[in-house]
Amino acid sequence: MDTVKKDDWADEYSVIGEKGEIGFIDFEDDKSVCNYDSDEGGTVVISVPFPFVRGKPQSILVAETSKCSITISNTINEPVELWGVRIFCSNPADSFTLSLIEPPSVNSKVENVSGFLESYSLEDRVLQAHQTLTIWLSCKPKEMGLHTSVLHFDVGDDRIERVVFLLAEDKVSQSLRPNMPFSRTPRRKQSVMDEHAFSSSTVKSLPSKAMPQGKKFKLPEFPIPKETRELLENKQVPDVLVEGLKMKNYATFFSTLLIMEELHLEKEMRCHDMEFVNLRQKGPQLLALEVPGLAERRPSLVQGDYVFVKLASDQTPDRDVYKGYIYRVQADEVLLKFAKDLHMHYSNRNLFNVRFTYNRVNFRRLYQAVEAAENLEADILFPSQSTKRTLLEKAIFMPFTTGLNAEQMHSVEMILSCKGAPPYVIYGPPGTGKTMTLVEAILQIHATRKDGRILICAASNSAADHILEKLISHEVAKVKENDIFRLNGSSRPYEDLQHDHIRFCYFEESIFRCPPLKALMNFRIIICTYTSSSLLYAEGIGRGHFSHIFLDESGQASEPESMVPISNLCKKETVIVLAGDPKQLGPVVYSKNAEASGLGKSYLQRLFECEFYHNEEKGFVTKLVRNYRCHPAILHLPSKLFYKGELLACKEDTCPSIGFDVDFLPRKEFPVLFIGIQGCDEREGNNPSWFNRIEASKVVEIVNKLIDNTDLNETDIGVITPYRQQVLKIKKALESWEMSDVKVGSVEQFQGQEREVIIISSVRSTVKHNDFDRTYSLGFLSNPKRFNVAITRARSLLIIVGNPHIISKDPCWEKLLWYCVDNNTYQGCSLPERQNRECTGHN
Repeated sequence: MDTVKKDDWADEYSVIGEKGEIGFIDFEDDKSVCNYDSDEGGTVVISVPFPFVRGKPQSILVAETSKCSITISNTINEPVELWGVRIFCSNPADSFTLSLIEPPSVNSKVENVSGFLESYSLEDRVLQAHQTLTIWLSCKPKEMGLHTSVLHFDVGDDRIERVVFLLAEDKVSQSLRPNMPFSRTPRRKQSVMDEHAFSSSTVKSLPSKAMPQGKKFKLPEFPIPKETRELLENKQVPDVLVEGLKMKNYATFFSTLLIMEELHLEKEMRCHDMEFVNLRQKGPQLLALEVPGLAERRPSLVQGDYVFVKLASDQTPDRDVYKGYIYRVQADEVLLKFAKDLHMHYSNRNLFNVRFTYNRVNFRRLYQAVEAAENLEADILFPSQSTKRTLLEKAIFMPFTTGLNAEQMHSVEMILSCKGAPPYVIYGPPGTGKTMTLVEAILQIHATRKDGRILICAASNSAADHILEKLISHEVAKVKENDIFRLNGSSRPYEDLQHDHIRFCYFEESIFRCPPLKALMNFRIIICTYTSSSLLYAEGIGRGHFSHIFLDESGQASEPESMVPISNLCKKETVIVLAGDPKQLGPVVYSKNAEASGLGKSYLQRLFECEFYHNEEKGFVTKLVRNYRCHPAILHLPSKLFYKGELLACKEDTCPSIGFDVDFLPRKEFPVLFIGIQGCDEREGNNPSWFNRIEASKVVEIVNKLIDNTDLNETDIGVITPYRQQVLKIKKALESWEMSDVKVGSVEQFQGQEREVIIISSVRSTVKHNDFDRTYSLGFLSNPKRFNVAITRARSLLIIVGNPHIISKDPCWEKLLWYCVDNNTYQGCSLPERQNRECTGHN
């Protein structure tokens, strides 16, 4: 550091010491680094180099020189000693320089270029009274990211500091700049949108797709009790939640949690009410409505939610209100479907008042399921010390699938040998062949039990389709087409299903339906989602009809969701098989209070609180430990953090032919790479979702290198990022390079999937938003399950792009960061101090 020595006023001199070091400066969290008001009124006034624009650093292009003049003005009537100006430190090192004359431009004359001198410090001089000295600060970045410099001005007895920030980017990141400044969506006025304006009007009927089907069993309405509503709205905790979950209060406990979730959704939905808005025609049957600020999972609007519209110009209380539903949710708009009368009278000149409300059908199914669950055996809901496992004679079978390992064979054997409750669990950590095991068990039951009837429930339509595909494409066990049925809810778009799967479904006029009871009874294998299974009970399928019920990805379903098939269709003799991983992502719950009180815990996770399951006793659970997906270096950390180090890397090709002969991979034998980059997290327009265009550009650069230098196809590469807007920005950039087949999505969208290469973009570049992310379960931080899923999707190469100073605030991500550092596969910006926080992922 510079030191000023003063033996006497006649002999003063400055000594340039060693360069300083600069760590990560979070300019958004620490505004003081850019606040220079305290300098006003001093002897010398120094201008601000590269001042912020709308609160953000100026943007400069990589490999181009950016320059800024700095004025140093003596404001008094006496000379002032300027002992020196120097760059104390820069990050990246040596990225800024000083000069006394303006740096030459590209087109400057040769003599101007040859005569130009730049350095990291300027010699001392005297500023005469009211003199202004102009110097120049330049930066020619070699790489993308935030560039920071600290300048020291030693004036008289004082040292004045200036901190400089510049955001270096390339043409790709510049193309992703915010299209308009971010502004929060103002709260909706409630004057016109009151309850009376809609409830007293005549509501026109729904379009045919949303009309209920005829059923043998009518689903009760389950209105929210007034006293429970008032209790929860007054922030009081119901006694049943204080008491805790027991057999005697099972229905009341979960019904209360579901009410908490409903009340939260009611409140959130009102935030989407809109006035004086235009509906755009989108084809003959749909209307599009732009919804500013569609937040990600808070809860946003989802397909099947209801919408009420009324002409804004007509304030007559008893005039028509049109009821429709959300046909599809897109980035910043929803597609709406109404009955024909609205479409017939629609004019693009009309303005409407709009109200959204969620579709209660699924909630009613959940209320019904937890009520029915009280009739179940205790061995199903609360396995305990007295629980016994009843087994048939040990099953001997010839596997249809070659290469099953010992754990998989034991799982199938147990499923074939089980006789009823308690549930049997296939504990399937990432990449351990859980789906293969499930499919083998289903095929064995189908082939060896002529009276076997199998129901397979999955957490999502895509997961259910995946099981269907595995069953019908099995080369050895040929399942007859008329033995298997794929049940879909009526709200699922017809075009959402693969063409080859349509023949296994039932529909009328391109609307999915549940077939009549007589037809249902003929199928030996039925596949559906958890909540869609209620259609079977509603149509008249009785308890005990299914000999086996499989719940796939059961860790992702809330307990009430798991109860929809179990409570309505099980007898004591029914074999229940849960397959999943309690260490991966759990149920999606919007109410944080409901989540914390028990709704965020899956039935699978609660079973693991029972001794038999917790101890992984063979009669109750089989843990698959052989991972066939990941390279050993990728598997090592999640195995250690989440699975007691028990996972065995069994991937046959650990040195894949794709080669990875790319310059950014330091060690081919260790395919986990962390690229540290300090970008800038931003928002635009009314959209609350975050993006980081510097990281987005880096991702595109990596994808280009992989495609150009390896045998990889676009479909071999996946990009995981936690914010919807970052997904859209990366997709836009990839499309401009004609690489739209690279899948980009959230962790949730990748659960159950895998790719040869996974690139993770963490987005966050400032600590001040971490609390917000924790509150709304956004981002990667403070969620070990999300971390576990994200880093176990890659088969052969895992690349993390992020700010190490932010990502290391989370214990699990910090472990991954230093795992790469210790193995010499970290590249990029400076590192934070090592904290060695304890990661609780294994708990």
